[in-house]
Amino acid sequence: MGRLHRRGEGKAPGIGRHGRFVFRYHTNRDYYWCGLNGGNQVRLVAHLPIEPALRAPAWKELAAAAFAYDTTRYYSLRVEAIGTQIRVFVDGRQVLQATASGLAKGKAGISAGIPARFQEFRVSASDAAARASATRIQAREAELARLRGANPQPKLWKKFDTPGFGAGRNVRFGDLDGDGVPDMLIAQNIPRVQADAFDQISCLTAVTLDGKVLWQSGRPDPRNGLLTNDTPFQIHDIDGDGRNEVVVARDFQLQILDGKSGVVRQRVWLPKMPADDAFRPYERENGDSIAFVNFFGDKRRHEILVKDRYTHFWIYNNRLELLWQGNGQTGHFPFPIDLGEGYDSLMIGYSLWNHAGVKLWSHDADLHDHADGIMVGNLSADPKAEPRVYASGSDEGFILFDLHGRILKQVRVGHNQSPSVARYRPDLPGLQYISVNFWKNPGIVTLFDADGNILAQEEPIHSGSPMLPVNWRGDGQEFCLLSGNVVEGGLIDGHLRRVVMFPHDGHPDLAAAVLDLTGDQRDEIVLWDEKRVWIYTQDRPFTGTRIYAPIRNPDYNDSNYRTMVSVPNWEDVRQGRKQAAKGN
Repeated sequence: MGRLHRRGEGKAPGIGRHGRFVFRYHTNRDYYWCGLNGGNQVRLVAHLPIEPALRAPAWKELAAAAFAYDTTRYYSLRVEAIGTQIRVFVDGRQVLQATASGLAKGKAGISAGIPARFQEFRVSASDAAARASATRIQAREAELARLRGANPQPKLWKKFDTPGFGAGRNVRFGDLDGDGVPDMLIAQNIPRVQADAFDQISCLTAVTLDGKVLWQSGRPDPRNGLLTNDTPFQIHDIDGDGRNEVVVARDFQLQILDGKSGVVRQRVWLPKMPADDAFRPYERENGDSIAFVNFFGDKRRHEILVKDRYTHFWIYNNRLELLWQGNGQTGHFPFPIDLGEGYDSLMIGYSLWNHAGVKLWSHDADLHDHADGIMVGNLSADPKAEPRVYASGSDEGFILFDLHGRILKQVRVGHNQSPSVARYRPDLPGLQYISVNFWKNPGIVTLFDADGNILAQEEPIHSGSPMLPVNWRGDGQEFCLLSGNVVEGGLIDGHLRRVVMFPHDGHPDLAAAVLDLTGDQRDEIVLWDEKRVWIYTQDRPFTGTRIYAPIRNPDYNDSNYRTMVSVPNWEDVRQGRKQAAKGN
């Protein structure tokens, strides 16, 4: 039996609407609450995790009774929850009773949406209930210890400083100096107009993974390191000569820079801002993000897509000649995919375009919040199944389309974003789609199967986080990186359990990236902030003969908002210098 006590005070309507205590809390969208309401009521309510319509919170009234209260005094509220039976007391007198079969256990706490006062909050349980709870906790901790002990531990591989030129999540990886090893390209920015749009790239710094600065373009300033949006720069061999260039939108120009030196090779003025833009702070576009597409039958993707924040995009060839343009609800970052035609189709926002600039279908008119992350692919276990379109649609939740644009499923789990696709549950057929909530209900992580069914949902963190797949073991199961934080971060498995934790060694944890840097197909984890970069690898070598080597989105189409897709693939183990490097 659990007993909860709260005393609260607030000004009308004050506590009546938003001052309450919660119990059997699963996530911040899935719990029970009890409180005084509207000056004349006491209520017992369930908050349900799935919304029936856009931005329509799902509440289920469990019980309510008339209760006139005075906001100048305190009241003692108590809930007794025993199995499915819940009783509510005010100042020692029972006022409500209800039967609730949804949530059997969970956390307890207080909640307020306006200024409120609480006193003497406490939780108690019967001896039997306390023993049962302690047994569950002990079993959970023992299982986590077993899982963590069976996994390789993070081992520091390299670290270096980024004095004055560092940044947050504004980095690209690619070979810039031609030595066959990825380098980092770090962008600083100036938010001149508003917090998360119209940023100007102010400085680019190319640095090796040993911390050697290859070149710098612009003026570094440590004040320009943070951002909450995308910026338009990528590393790609845009001309097909075997050497990478940097393609960037800055100073209202689309520019191609020599990858080795940072010298500008080509440039062209970006288009003028469209007249139908509601907000036009500049005469010309400054770019929000860049992606590469194949619209001419070249699988190396040499056409350049430049988009603004939410409404327009432009397609250039690699000579920086404008080919065509499109508009609509563009979302954050596109997803190009060859559907068997030899050309890319383009999923951007909730619209599918072909390579010639024809919009095939769109849901811009009926989906009213932007696409935070999208992907197109076959996640099922049937290799002959038709690909589908998956979207994390902000407040629209999770959406599943077929290739003809029909909505097959929509699950409004809250402000859904930052998805990834990988083999998170090797015991199940196909691949899984994982995402996290942010605005209004941060930190709820949801794992879906290929048909959009929820496999698991928990709240392991309390903020948004890029959900990055990590090939940590090389045995066919991938984990998902939450962050480098030693308490709320780590790697979670397909049951949303923290199975790998980072050491308490003072490492940065502001931003993260995942990619194979040592050459044995398993991933390294790059953690950084504005001042330093630390890179972790496994503390032991791989011992099998075949290693999991998933195929992922190309690094040249990177973004703070891209959906990282990790498709199963296996390779024979290659013995050699790079493989041995991890075991040293």
